[in-house]
Amino acid sequence: MSTYAELVCCSNFSFLEGASHPEELVAQAATLGYQALAITDECSVVGVVRAYQAQRDYPQLSLIIGSRFRLQALDVVLLCPTQAAYQELCRIITNARRRSHKGDYQLSEWDLMSVRHGIVLWLPSGAESDHHWATWLLRYHAERLYLAVRRDLADNDHPYLAHCRMLASQYELRVTACGDVLMHHPERLALHHTLTAIRNRQPVAALGRTLLPNAERALRPLPKLHALFPPEWLAESAKIAAQCQFSLASLKYSYPKEVVPTGESAMAYLREAVKQGAQQRFPQGVPRDVGAIIEKELALIEALDYPYYFLTIYDLVRFAQSRGILYQGRGSAANSVVCYCLGITAVDPCKVDVLFERFISKERDEPPDIDVDFEHQRREEVIQYLYQKYGRERTALAATVIRYRLKSALRDVGKALAIPASQIDFFIQNLNRRDKTQPWTQQLQQLGLDPKSAKSQQWLSLTQTLIGFPRHLSQHVGGFVIADGPLYELVPVENAAMAERTVIQWDKDDLETLHLMKVDVLALGMLTAIRRTFDLIAQTGGPRLSLAAITQQGDDPAVFARIQHADTVGVFQIESRAQMSMLPRLKPACYYDLVIQIAIVRPGPIQGDMVHPYLKRRDGEEAVSYPSKAVEQVLARTLGVPIFQEQVIKLAMVAAGFSGGEADQLRRAMAAWKKKGGLAPFRDKLIAGMTARGYRADFAEQLYRQICGFGDYGFPESHSASFAVLAYVSAWLKHYYPAAFYTGLLNSQPMGFYSPSQLMQDATRHQVPVLPVCVQHSGADHCLEKVGDRWGVRLGLRLVKGLSVAAIDRLLAHRPEAGFASLSSLQEINLDRDAYQALASSGALAALAGNRYQARWALMDQQRQLPLLAASDDEVALPHSPSQWQNVIEDYAALGLSLTDHPIRLMAQAGTLGRFTRGVELSQCASQSWVAVAGVVTGKQSPGTASGVTFVTLEDDTGNINVVVWAGTARAQSRAFMQAKVLKVHGIVERQGEVVHVIAGKLIDLTPTLTTLSVAAREFR
Repeated sequence: MSTYAELVCCSNFSFLEGASHPEELVAQAATLGYQALAITDECSVVGVVRAYQAQRDYPQLSLIIGSRFRLQALDVVLLCPTQAAYQELCRIITNARRRSHKGDYQLSEWDLMSVRHGIVLWLPSGAESDHHWATWLLRYHAERLYLAVRRDLADNDHPYLAHCRMLASQYELRVTACGDVLMHHPERLALHHTLTAIRNRQPVAALGRTLLPNAERALRPLPKLHALFPPEWLAESAKIAAQCQFSLASLKYSYPKEVVPTGESAMAYLREAVKQGAQQRFPQGVPRDVGAIIEKELALIEALDYPYYFLTIYDLVRFAQSRGILYQGRGSAANSVVCYCLGITAVDPCKVDVLFERFISKERDEPPDIDVDFEHQRREEVIQYLYQKYGRERTALAATVIRYRLKSALRDVGKALAIPASQIDFFIQNLNRRDKTQPWTQQLQQLGLDPKSAKSQQWLSLTQTLIGFPRHLSQHVGGFVIADGPLYELVPVENAAMAERTVIQWDKDDLETLHLMKVDVLALGMLTAIRRTFDLIAQTGGPRLSLAAITQQGDDPAVFARIQHADTVGVFQIESRAQMSMLPRLKPACYYDLVIQIAIVRPGPIQGDMVHPYLKRRDGEEAVSYPSKAVEQVLARTLGVPIFQEQVIKLAMVAAGFSGGEADQLRRAMAAWKKKGGLAPFRDKLIAGMTARGYRADFAEQLYRQICGFGDYGFPESHSASFAVLAYVSAWLKHYYPAAFYTGLLNSQPMGFYSPSQLMQDATRHQVPVLPVCVQHSGADHCLEKVGDRWGVRLGLRLVKGLSVAAIDRLLAHRPEAGFASLSSLQEINLDRDAYQALASSGALAALAGNRYQARWALMDQQRQLPLLAASDDEVALPHSPSQWQNVIEDYAALGLSLTDHPIRLMAQAGTLGRFTRGVELSQCASQSWVAVAGVVTGKQSPGTASGVTFVTLEDDTGNINVVVWAGTARAQSRAFMQAKVLKVHGIVERQGEVVHVIAGKLIDLTPTLTTLSVAAREFR
C-alpha cells in the first residue's frame, strides 16, 4: 500500500472556514499513518507554528508549510520546498494583505507570476475557464505545476473527475491526489455547517447547497483513499512531500544594527553606555559588589550575543526620555544592574533577588524578556518612532488571536441555529460567568432551556466545541518584532484595523516557540497619571520629581502608614478590593514588602494555600522552617513560602533535580496547562525527584498544587518588583501632593479601578477641595486651583458629556482672560446648539446664568428660536428652580458624578431605603452582627479562584462598602445580583482587624426607585 501526504488542508485559522485546530489535524494525520501534512490556510501562515509545535510529538509525520490563494476562478496552493520558497510565499501574502483592509486580501496575477521557488498545486474549478488558467499556469510554472484532484463524493463527483482527467491529458499535467481538507474528523461536519452559517450571516437551514453535502472533506483513512484515487496519484503526493524539506526551525533572526554608531562594535557601545549610566545611578561611585555584578551580566550578554537586544531597548527609552514620556521597564532581564544603569528601569536590583543568569542562559537559548510600559496616552508616539526608524518592511506588531469565548460562541451558534434573538439575549444577559461552581450548561437549563430538545442539545454541544476557536487576528497590545532585513522574509505582514499599524501573522506564543525577538511597547495608565502629577507639582512651584528621585529617598514611614490602613484608592496595583483587604493584615513597611503584597494577592498563592502560612510567619504566630539549606536559599526572603513564579521554578531545580532545560519546559507547561494540559508528566517527576532527595511527600504534593495555581495566575518577582516602584510612588504622591495626584488621575481616565465620581469622593474625604465645571474657570483638562491656602481640583470641560473636543477648543480659544462678560458674549463665539445645551446641563453656566433651568431658559430666550416667543415682547418667568434630587440626576447624566449631593442620602431622606447602616458606621458594628446596607453598585470583582466569591463595591454618601457575595447567594438571587444599579443588602458583618466586609444574605434591587440615574458599575473578572 503506497504512502500518502495530504497537501491541501485548511485549519481553523482560515477563519470560519476550517473546522479543526492545527494540533488536531497534525495528531489525526499521524494517527492515520500519513507521510506528511501540509497546512495551507488561505493567504495565511497563522496556524503553521502551532502545527509545527504539535508535530514535534509525531516525528514520523512531516509538516509542510503552504498557503492557498484564489484569484477570480483560479484556485491554487503554494507549497514551500525550501526556505527561499517560504520567503517568497511570505512576500506574496504580505503584498496581497497590504493592498487590502484588515481581514481581506487582494491578489494580483503578478504575485503568482513571480513565483520562482514554490510548488504550485492547481485545483480546477470545473468550469470552462480552467482552459485559460491551465495555459496561463503552464506559461510561468510548467516545471513546478501539479493538478490537484479531490474527490468529495458530491453529486458532481464523477463529472468533475472526468474533467480533471481531460485537463491532465490535454495539457500533459502531473496529477496528485488531495483531500482539500477542512476538518480532522467527520464529526466536525455539524460545526463546519455552523461556521458556514456564521460566515454567511444566515441560519444553517437557509443555506441549502452552500453547505458541505457530506463529511468527505475530513482527513480520511488510507484504505478509503486507495479506493478513491489511482495509486500513481497517491504516490505523487508522497513524492511532492519528499521535495518539501523546509522547516520553521531553520528560520534565523537578525537584530537591527543601526542602534550602534558607525565604526563601533555593539558590545563596546553597550559597555560605554552602561558605564555612563552607572555614574549617574551611583554618583558616589559604583560599589565594588555592584561593579562585579555589572561585569558578570555584560560577560553573559556578550557570550550569548545579545548586545543588540539591550541596545534596541536602550534606544527606545532614550527616545521616550527625549520626549518627556514616562516609562518603566519590567521583566526578568529588565531587573538587572545593566538595565538599571541604562535607565530602562527604576528598580534598584540590589533590593530584589532576581538572578540575571536565571533568565538569560545558554540552556534557555531564547531572547531575554524586557517589557517597557509607557504612558498610555502617549505610547502611540513611541510606536510611530519605531515605524519611522525601521520602516514598515522591518518592523510590525505581533498579532493576537481573538478566540471565541462563551458568550460570543453562544450568540453566533444560536443565530446559526435560528434561535430567536430575544431568547439568545435573555440567556446571555442572565448567565453568571462568575459562578465557577455551576457549569454554564446547568445555568442555561435553570433559566429555562429545555435539555431534551434536539436544538438545545445542538446549541450546547456546538457552543462547547466552538469555544477557543480563532475568530480573527487583532494586534498585540504592544509586542513589536524588529528585524535587520525585510520582516516578510520571516513572516507575512498585514494591515491592522487601526490606521498606521501593521501586524505580523504570528502571536507572542508563536514568536516564543521560534525564539524570535519581541520588544514589548506596552501602555500603562498609571504612568500617565504619575507624569501628569509630576508636571502639575512643578507647574505650581514644587520640585521636578522623577521615579528614581522618589525611590532613592528610601522607605517613608508616613506613606507606609497610609498603605497599611488601606488608604489606597487610586494607588497603582494595591487599590483593588482584594489588595485593600490584605494591606492591614500584611502591613507592608518597606519596598520589598510591597513586592510581596502585589504578588501574594493572586490566585496562584491563594490556590496553593500560601497566604495564611506567610501571614502567620510574618506575625510570629508560626515558626519559619526549611526542609533543607537549598530550599532556604530559595525561600528565605519570603519566610519559607513560595510566592513568586521564579521561586517555584527554582524549587523544582534544587529540590527535585530538574535541569535548567527541564525547568524551562515546566515553565512553558505552566503557562499553557489550562488550555492544553501537560502538567501531569511533571507531577510524577517532581514528586519522585523530591522524595528521592529526602523531602516529605506532602511537601512535594504542596509544591505541585502551587505549580498548578501559578500555571494560570502566578506572578513573577521581576514584574512585581517593577510594579512595586509605581505603587510606592503613587502612594507617595497621594500622601504629599493629594490635589495634584487626584488631578493627574482624572486627566488620565479611563484607567484603574475607580470612576471619576469615586475618585472625587475620596478626594473630598482627604480634605481636597473639588470645584465644579465652570465655563469661566475650567480648562479642557482638570486643573489645580487655589482654595484659600490649599490646592483644590477644578473639574475640566472634558468631563461634560456631549461637549466635543472641537467645541472645547473653540470655547477656550475665544474666552477672554477675565472670562465671558455675559451669556450673550459666550453665544457670540457660535458653538453649536448641542454644545450650549451640554454646558447648561452640566451646570457649567452657573456663573453666567444661575441654575440649569435658568441657563437653558436664557439660551432659549436669547436665541429666540421659537416663533411664539419671538413674536412676544412679554417676559416669561421661569416656573421654579431644580430640586436637589433633580440636580443630582442631571449631574450624573451630564458629568458622571455629582458635587451637589449623593443619591443614597436623597433616597434615605425620601424614605425609599428603609432602615440601613451607612458605610462609615460599619466599623462600630460587632463582628457577626446582622446589618442592612445600601448603595450604588460601582464595581464587581471576581478573583480567579475556585471559591466562586464576587466582591461587590457599594457606594453610599459616606464612602464605599465592601460586600462579599458567595456563588450560592448570587445564583439564588441572580436577577438582583446581575442587574441592580442600586442595591440593598441584608447580611452579616465580618471583621478582620481593620478590614470590614458584609457577607451578603438577601439582595434587594432598588434600581426602579432610581430609574433616571445613569451609573455604570465597573466589572473586573
